[in-house]
Amino acid sequence: SLIEAARAAAFRAYAPFSGFKVGAALITEDGVIHAGANVENTSYSLSMCAERVALYSAVSAGAGRLVAMAVVALGEDSHEQDAPPCGACRQALFEFAPEIMVTYRSSGETVSRRLAELLPDPFGGKEGSGD
Repeated sequence: SLIEAARAAAFRAYAPFSGFKVGAALITEDGVIHAGANVENTSYSLSMCAERVALYSAVSAGAGRLVAMAVVALGEDSHEQDAPPCGACRQALFEFAPEIMVTYRSSGETVSRRLAELLPDPFGGKEGSGD
Protein backbone atom coordinates (compact mmCIF):
# COMPACT_ATOMS: atom_id res chain seq x y z
CA SER A 1 0.00 0.00 0.00
CA LEU A 2 0.97 3.63 -0.30
CA ILE A 3 1.35 4.04 3.46
CA GLU A 4 3.64 0.99 3.61
CA ALA A 5 5.80 2.42 0.82
CA ALA A 6 6.06 5.70 2.76
CA ARG A 7 6.91 3.83 5.96
CA ALA A 8 9.64 1.85 4.19
CA ALA A 9 11.07 5.09 2.79
CA ALA A 10 11.11 6.65 6.29
CA PHE A 11 13.46 3.91 7.46
CA ARG A 12 15.88 5.01 4.69
CA ALA A 13 15.82 8.69 5.75
CA TYR A 14 19.04 10.48 6.56
CA ALA A 15 18.17 12.39 9.74
CA PRO A 16 21.25 12.45 12.01
CA PHE A 17 20.44 15.89 13.40
CA SER A 18 16.72 15.75 14.18
CA GLY A 19 16.19 12.01 14.49
CA PHE A 20 12.87 12.69 12.72
CA LYS A 21 12.70 10.29 9.80
CA VAL A 22 10.05 10.97 7.18
CA GLY A 23 9.06 8.93 4.17
CA ALA A 24 6.62 9.89 1.44
CA ALA A 25 5.15 7.89 -1.41
CA LEU A 26 3.19 9.12 -4.42
CA ILE A 27 1.03 7.01 -6.70
CA THR A 28 0.13 7.85 -10.27
CA GLU A 29 -3.17 7.14 -11.95
CA ASP A 30 -1.56 4.11 -13.62
CA GLY A 31 -0.49 2.65 -10.23
CA VAL A 32 3.23 3.46 -10.24
CA ILE A 33 4.61 4.38 -6.80
CA HIS A 34 7.46 6.87 -6.32
CA ALA A 35 8.93 7.14 -2.81
CA GLY A 36 11.35 9.47 -1.09
CA ALA A 37 12.86 10.12 2.34
CA ASN A 38 13.99 13.29 4.03
CA VAL A 39 17.68 14.08 3.68
CA GLU A 40 19.22 16.39 6.27
CA ASN A 41 22.39 18.43 5.91
CA THR A 42 24.68 20.10 8.42
CA SER A 43 23.60 23.36 6.79
CA TYR A 44 19.92 22.97 7.71
CA SER A 45 18.61 25.08 4.83
CA LEU A 46 20.05 22.51 2.39
CA SER A 47 17.93 19.71 3.87
CA MET A 48 15.10 18.29 1.75
CA CYS A 49 11.72 17.01 2.88
CA ALA A 50 10.58 13.51 1.93
CA GLU A 51 7.52 14.86 0.11
CA ARG A 52 9.63 16.89 -2.31
CA VAL A 53 12.15 14.05 -2.77
CA ALA A 54 9.26 11.75 -3.80
CA LEU A 55 7.71 14.46 -5.99
CA TYR A 56 10.95 15.30 -7.79
CA SER A 57 11.72 11.60 -8.24
CA ALA A 58 8.31 11.14 -9.89
CA VAL A 59 8.76 14.19 -12.11
CA SER A 60 12.27 13.09 -13.08
CA ALA A 61 10.93 9.65 -14.02
CA GLY A 62 8.30 11.21 -16.28
CA ALA A 63 5.44 10.07 -14.05
CA GLY A 64 1.86 10.39 -15.19
CA ARG A 65 -0.85 12.22 -13.25
CA LEU A 66 -0.19 12.08 -9.48
CA VAL A 67 -3.34 11.13 -7.57
CA ALA A 68 -2.34 10.43 -3.96
CA MET A 69 0.51 10.81 -1.48
CA ALA A 70 1.11 9.20 1.91
CA VAL A 71 3.50 10.62 4.49
CA VAL A 72 4.89 8.65 7.45
CA ALA A 73 7.14 10.14 10.12
CA LEU A 74 9.12 8.11 12.65
CA GLY A 75 10.61 9.53 15.82
CA GLU A 76 13.93 8.36 17.25
CA ASP A 77 12.13 5.38 18.82
CA SER A 78 10.67 4.43 15.39
CA HIS A 79 7.14 5.18 16.59
CA GLU A 80 4.93 7.10 14.18
CA GLN A 81 4.67 10.83 14.72
CA ASP A 82 2.32 13.53 13.42
CA ALA A 83 3.68 15.00 10.17
CA PRO A 84 1.52 17.08 7.87
CA PRO A 85 3.44 18.34 4.83
CA CYS A 86 5.16 21.69 5.38
CA GLY A 87 4.17 24.78 3.41
CA ALA A 88 7.04 24.44 0.93
CA CYS A 89 6.01 20.85 0.14
CA ARG A 90 2.39 21.88 -0.25
CA GLN A 91 3.35 24.57 -2.75
CA ALA A 92 5.66 22.20 -4.66
CA LEU A 93 2.89 19.59 -4.87
CA PHE A 94 0.49 22.23 -6.18
CA GLU A 95 2.74 22.86 -9.16
CA PHE A 96 2.32 19.28 -10.40
CA ALA A 97 -0.75 17.85 -8.67
CA PRO A 98 -3.22 20.48 -7.44
CA GLU A 99 -5.97 17.88 -6.89
CA ILE A 100 -3.82 15.29 -5.07
CA MET A 101 -5.13 13.53 -1.95
CA VAL A 102 -2.61 13.58 0.92
CA THR A 103 -2.70 11.05 3.79
CA TYR A 104 -0.71 11.70 6.97
CA ARG A 105 -0.95 11.51 10.74
CA SER A 106 -2.44 14.47 12.64
CA SER A 107 -3.24 14.54 16.36
CA GLY A 108 -2.53 10.81 16.49
CA GLU A 109 -5.06 9.98 13.76
CA THR A 110 -4.51 9.08 10.10
CA VAL A 111 -6.27 11.67 7.94
CA SER A 112 -6.66 12.17 4.20
CA ARG A 113 -7.18 15.63 2.76
CA ARG A 114 -7.17 17.21 -0.69
CA LEU A 115 -4.27 19.56 -1.30
CA ALA A 116 -6.73 22.44 -1.82
CA GLU A 117 -7.76 22.02 1.82
CA LEU A 118 -4.13 22.04 2.98
CA LEU A 119 -3.14 24.95 0.73
CA PRO A 120 -6.22 27.16 0.26
CA ASP A 121 -4.43 30.09 -1.39
CA PRO A 122 -1.51 28.69 -3.38
CA PHE A 123 1.05 30.95 -4.99
CA GLY A 124 0.18 31.06 -8.67
CA GLY A 125 -3.53 30.47 -8.21
CA LYS A 126 -3.71 27.73 -10.83
CA GLU A 127 -1.59 24.80 -11.95
CA GLY A 128 1.71 25.85 -13.50
CA SER A 129 0.88 29.55 -13.73
CA GLY A 130 3.80 30.77 -11.63
CA ASP A 131 2.18 34.16 -10.99
